[in-house]
Parts: sequence; structure tokens; C-alpha cells
Amino acid sequence: MKRILVTIATTLLAVASLAAKDYKVSTPNSMLVLTAEEGQPLYFRYYGIKADMTDVFSSYRAMKYEAFRAFGTHCSLPSACIIKHSDGDNATKLVVESVEETSTDTQNILTVTLKEIARPLKVKLYYKAYKDCDVIKMSAEYINEGKKPIILQKYMSAALPVKSEECWLMHIDGEHGSENNETFEPLTEGVKVLSTMEGGFPSRHNNASFMLGTDNRISETEGNVIAGTLAWTGNFHIEFINNMIAKEPVMIHAGINPTAADYTLDGKKSLMTPEMIFTYSSKGKGQATRNLHYWARNHHILDGKAERHILLNSWEGVRMNVTQTGMNSMMSDFSELGGEMFVMDDGWFGNKYARTDSQGLGDWEVCRERLPEGIGRLIEYAHGKNIRFGIWIEPEMVNYKSELYEKHPDWVLKNEHFDPTYGRGGTQLLLDLTNPKVQDHVFGVVDNLMKENPEIAYIKWDFNMSMFNASSPYLPKSHQSNLYVDYHLGLQNILKRVREAYPTLIIQLCSSGGYRMNYGFMPYFQEMWTSDQTDALHRIYIQWGALNFYPANMLAAHVCSAQNKYTQRRTPLKFRFDVASMCRMGMEMVPADFNEAEKAYAKRAISEYKRLRGTIQQGDLYKLVSPYEGRRDYASLMYVEPSKEKAVVFVYRMLFTRKMHQKIIKFQGLDPERKYLIKEVAPEVEGQPIELDGKIVSGRYLMDEGVVIKELTTESSRRTPYNDIRDMNDFRSCILELIAQ
Repeated sequence: MKRILVTIATTLLAVASLAAKDYKVSTPNSMLVLTAEEGQPLYFRYYGIKADMTDVFSSYRAMKYEAFRAFGTHCSLPSACIIKHSDGDNATKLVVESVEETSTDTQNILTVTLKEIARPLKVKLYYKAYKDCDVIKMSAEYINEGKKPIILQKYMSAALPVKSEECWLMHIDGEHGSENNETFEPLTEGVKVLSTMEGGFPSRHNNASFMLGTDNRISETEGNVIAGTLAWTGNFHIEFINNMIAKEPVMIHAGINPTAADYTLDGKKSLMTPEMIFTYSSKGKGQATRNLHYWARNHHILDGKAERHILLNSWEGVRMNVTQTGMNSMMSDFSELGGEMFVMDDGWFGNKYARTDSQGLGDWEVCRERLPEGIGRLIEYAHGKNIRFGIWIEPEMVNYKSELYEKHPDWVLKNEHFDPTYGRGGTQLLLDLTNPKVQDHVFGVVDNLMKENPEIAYIKWDFNMSMFNASSPYLPKSHQSNLYVDYHLGLQNILKRVREAYPTLIIQLCSSGGYRMNYGFMPYFQEMWTSDQTDALHRIYIQWGALNFYPANMLAAHVCSAQNKYTQRRTPLKFRFDVASMCRMGMEMVPADFNEAEKAYAKRAISEYKRLRGTIQQGDLYKLVSPYEGRRDYASLMYVEPSKEKAVVFVYRMLFTRKMHQKIIKFQGLDPERKYLIKEVAPEVEGQPIELDGKIVSGRYLMDEGVVIKELTTESSRRTPYNDIRDMNDFRSCILELIAQ
């Protein structure tokens, strides 16, 4: 009898393990559904609003589509992975081996293990849903359980089918000094690819982020939108395969760019791919943006809830002309304005090869000629002025005119058969971070600085060269195409070590401006330099585009001199401060260039930003008027505290025409049942705010009917003593504070 019962129980268990089951990966307002059955492919069923599964299936919105197809069984259909096995065969069939559901304090995790039916290969798919926000992360782990190496020829992190009648794509692209331009386009039949091959610049031409409108052109406030962003520090590949004529869903694949990156995976080794972050909104792209911002601040960016400092960076003010007295003067003047942090940029290091644009990189010792009293005395001076001190480094780089290169010429990426291509200054080369000794050196750059000067509070980590020479002296010949991946695994190892040693050190990510704008870096950095372009008009567009995916407290925005160094455009001081206040405000100039009236205004603007930065840096973003749409003469956005007790509104008039219309600004995100007191923040002339100042208006009216700021519509008759910019009708702005009554 016992034997019979055991046999029955075993049979029932086997039947249960083979049965198909729907698995829901849910957030508060969205869900993704997969169907798994042992020995069968994994099927994708649905991604959208959180709903009863009966409704989903009854409405025919569900589909049954292979969730992670490998090349080899239906070769005309899109593949998430292509694998060359040790026997030379590149056909792969993946089926479900097991499914595991686990939970942490913040996430519900579904892990699906797929196995190759004939070879010792597994692919683990991870679906991680956050409990407090509408974000789902996907990644894949490729596991070689055999003894011989295999070659990963395409190894995506995520695959997401989208059932849609018409899709519109929004992404951001650009170039140096013109990053993050919004591009909207219909997703036509064929393949659309967002990618980069820069090696170390994951966002030089394209950003690894997108929004996909699944029912029509993307709107800020209406429509179903899927937003995605890949957290990877290197070359990325996101493809949208639209084969609607064949009645196929739009397939999204996202992951590491496989071009020139066939990855040799040795026996008994695995490769974890970067995470693809998705969010779903049924209320337009504005809600998708807020979903990503909340997730980033609360779960991903280092110190995402901490207040960001107002800093002065020395670069635009003095370039590499760093001196002890010059730095002291800048700190003193900035302190008088109410500044909190001073950052000494490039030019402070090198003795045998004192730093210029073509020499000295790699020799991270204080230049005795330029700073005879050393960094320690600069820090003491900063503390005496009640500000903190930071410093610039570019530790992944070297000039061949440097002591480091003379000692270790084998530490750089270059091919043994021909001369390397050089970067900035005609001498710059990239260190080989696949080499553990080089990793130790790069970590040591930070470690030595901090041990010698433990009161350094801030580091600006720069990177100014593409991976021109994709050959590693360290990697074996058989693994050279692993470079594009292994370089970044080495970089991440360094950054983890830095954070273990210095968890509270503030580090800004910079890369020829915003070339490394990617969430793959942000567990290690508190903020990033958005662009080298500091012209206030350009910055409206650059910051507007970045804010689609990245929150304000992550984006550094600095006030430049009256005549911008890059465009030569002259803009009013208030306009420059108002644009910088949109994100993490700072300055990029010589404060001594201010006249007395400008100093007084700068003090007021900085003081007001300090008072409001909690709302700006942690509030919910609502975009009101796009600079890309309509007449392109206005831009406006606002931040609202989650409690809806306070909001900060930014309004910019970029261009003026004689017959200018009265622009109505309709607010969003307020409590319709409450009234709000309107106050102008830091008016251009102290004590002379706009006429709206002091008015009390209901939240419902402000959202339904809006306001007109007359002073931005009419010609200015106000004369200001700011660098002789008088009667300036272009480049006008105001900031409003809304206080619930």
C-alpha cells in the first residue's frame, strides 16, 4: 500500500510540474504575464495595466508569443540570442526547466530557467517588479555548464513583444553640446535600431532610453506608453522589429551591442547581462517619466533622496590655468554668494609633465609649481569660507607624454601591429581595464587622493575619449572580442571598490558633457554633468530631453558667464539662473566678473534655490509647454510635492515677436479642491514681482484654465545693470512658487 501511495504521489507531482501556468509579475498599477510549462518554450501573454486575467483574455488583448526566442528553430523570426556552440552549431532551442517566485522588501522576483534541449547551456531570465512603483526590470544570465567554450553572438537582456495597431517612438539623441534632442517618429514596417559603438560613451549619439506609444502619437498626458532604459555602461543595442504585415507583434530587444563583441564564454562560466528597466503608463509619457524618476530616486541612484549641493566648478572660468591664489579667490567670491561646494577642475596635477591638453594625464600628483601649498591648504581655505572642496580626475585615461605611460606602455588599449589612434590633444589613450593591475591603479587614483586628503568631499570623474583602439594587450587572442564587455565589467569592479571604501563621497559622472548619461553608472554616482553646453537657451532643450528619463537631482545645470564660452550668445542673468534652477543648480564662471548688482541678484537666486530645492529635486515633474512644439517660443514645466502642499513652476520665453500671443500656462498635478497662493521667486528687480504675485487661485482653475504671465508677453521696459543687457525681450523667464492654503 505504501509503495502504491508513493507511486501515485510521484505521478501527481510529475503531472503538476508539467502543467502550464500563468505567472503574473505585478506592480501597483501594471502587470506582465508569462506562461511557463516544463519542456516547452516560455510564452509572453501580456504587459499593460493591472487587471483581472479574465478581462485580459476575454478582450483578446493577450497574445501567445515566444518570450525569449533563440536563433535556430524559426530563423526568420526575431531572436533574442544567437549562440555558437562548442561543436560549431549555432542553432539553439530553449525550453522551460524551472520557475521560481521569490520576494524581497522592495521587489517580487520571477526567475525562469530555460535550458537548451541538447547541450549544457542554460539561460536564466529575471523579472523584477517593484512593490511601490510601476517599474519592472528584466535581465538574462547565460550559463555555460559544459567544459568547452561557447560564443555568444547576440545576447540580449530583454525581449518584449508589443501588440499594437500603430506605434510611435520617442527617443533622445544628439552630439557634443547638443545632447538629448527629442525625436518623435512613427514605427514603420521594418527594423528601427538605437545603438552606440563608442566603447566608453553609451550616450554620445543615442541614449539607451525610449518611449513607445502603443495606440497613437505620444502625448504628455494621454495614451498608453511603454518606456524603457537599459542600465549598461558600454555599447548598447535596442531594436524595434515591426512586421505587422505578417501580423506579428512589434518585438523589442534590448541589451549589449553584439557588433564586434562576440563573447567567448568559457566552460563553467556565466555572463550576467545588464538590466532593462520598463515602465507602463496609461496616462501618457508624463506618467511614465514620473514612474522612472520615483524609481531612480528611491531605488537606483546613489543617495537618491539626499539634498544636492550648489557648487562652483572652475573649468569655464579658468580652464587649465589653475593656481593656488586663483582657486582661493574663486572660493572666497563663491562663498559670499552663498555657495556650498567648490570643485577644482583639470590642470592641477603633473610635475615632470605639468598638465596641458596633450600631457600629464595619468600622473596624479599635485603640480608643485601651480599649487605650491598643495591641496590640503586649498581644503583648509575652503573650510574657512564655510564651503566644501572637490576635485577633477580622469582616471581611465593617460597621455603618452606622462610618467605613467613611460612606466607601463602595455597598460593601454592598442594593437601590436599598427600605431594607435589618439584622442584629445593628439596624445590621449585609454587604459585597459580588463587588466587587474590597471584596475588596481585606477582604484588607487581615488584611494591615494582620499588618503592624502580625507576631507575631499566631491570628485568629478571625467572620460573624454571614445574606445578608438579596440585591442587589449591583456586579453588572449581568442578573447579579443570580449573587450567591449570586459572593459566595463572591469570598470564596474573599480566603482564597486571605490564605493565600498568611500560610501559617502560625492562623485559626479562627466564624459565630454553628457556622453555617459546612463543608469548603468548611477549606483556609483550621485549626479552627472548633463552637457558641456552651458548656454541657457541650449540648456532648456538639453535638460528638457534628459528629464524624460532622468530626475532633476541627477542632472547638473550651471550658470555660465553673460557671454557664453561656446555659443558667444549673451543672455540675462535671471534667465541663466532660472534655467539652472530647473535641475541641480551650480555655477561655471568666475564670480569676480559680477558687478555689484549681479552679486546681489545671484545671492537672492541661490538663497531661493536652497529654500525650494527639496521640491525641485524630489518633486513630481509635469511638463506643461514643450519647446519642441507649436511656435517654439515658450517652455514650461513644474515640480509638485507628493503631498501637493507646494509646487514650483518654471516658465521660459525663448523668443520674442512684436505680435506675440498671450501664452496661457495650464498647470498640472495640483489638488483641485485646494486654493494656492502664487509667489514669484527671485524677481529680476527686488521688490517688484509680477502682477500674479500674491494671487490666490484654486487648483482646479489653475489646471483647467491656467494663467497668463503678462510680463513675459509684453515688451520689457525695465532696464537692468546686468552686463549692459538692456530691454532684452528674448530670453525672459520667471519661477513661481505655489503654496496650498
